Amino acid sequence: MEELTVDPFRAARLVLRLRQEGVTDDAVLGAMETIDRGAFVDDPELKQLAFADCALPIPCGQTIPRPAAIGQLLQALALGRLKAARVLLIGVGSGYIAALAGYLAADVFGVERYNRLTDHARQRIVKLGLDNLAVRHGNGLEGWAERGPYDRILFTSVIQHVPQTLFDQLNPEGFVVAPMVKDGRQQIARIAPDGTEKWSGLAHDLPMLVEGRSRAL
Repeated sequence: MEELTVDPFRAARLVLRLRQEGVTDDAVLGAMETIDRGAFVDDPELKQLAFADCALPIPCGQTIPRPAAIGQLLQALALGRLKAARVLLIGVGSGYIAALAGYLAADVFGVERYNRLTDHARQRIVKLGLDNLAVRHGNGLEGWAERGPYDRILFTSVIQHVPQTLFDQLNPEGFVVAPMVKDGRQQIARIAPDGTEKWSGLAHDLPMLVEGRSRAL
């Protein structure tokens, strides 16, 4: 099993920077202090940038977002003491955000539109021994109903609206967390099945969600 733990000094600097950018949830900070972003990229030069304040490129023209944006999305999940939470992740990418969510929740189920990224994420899950994560290739806007219901649904890319089919996969007390555009800028929306919304800030812009399942990659 490959080691996930990061260099303590660099991890401490990361936590300090995250706090300065509004990530204050101790559980989220603990996850990001423990799990090395560099374990989710293959290029040795990119591994050296794991603690840098930048997005990291991955295959299929995608990226691992900047740490502060990831921290704010995870913080918006508000899992607290909900240790038995089941989370649906829309947009798995490298698997890094899934691993962080798996540190915070009991089970994480991810849907990724790119088959190549799905395969890579599965390989990393096995290699790193992350046995509470499952990933499939599909259209994220359709969710993964067979594994529901979920306590939280998290989007990692900006969306225009949340389809009803995803609300149908939530527990009654659950909610969706998604980056969306409001008042001309990207913010994080927390939306309950009854339509109740709560908004919070997003430190760095995220890419728009590409709908559907890619058949070419």
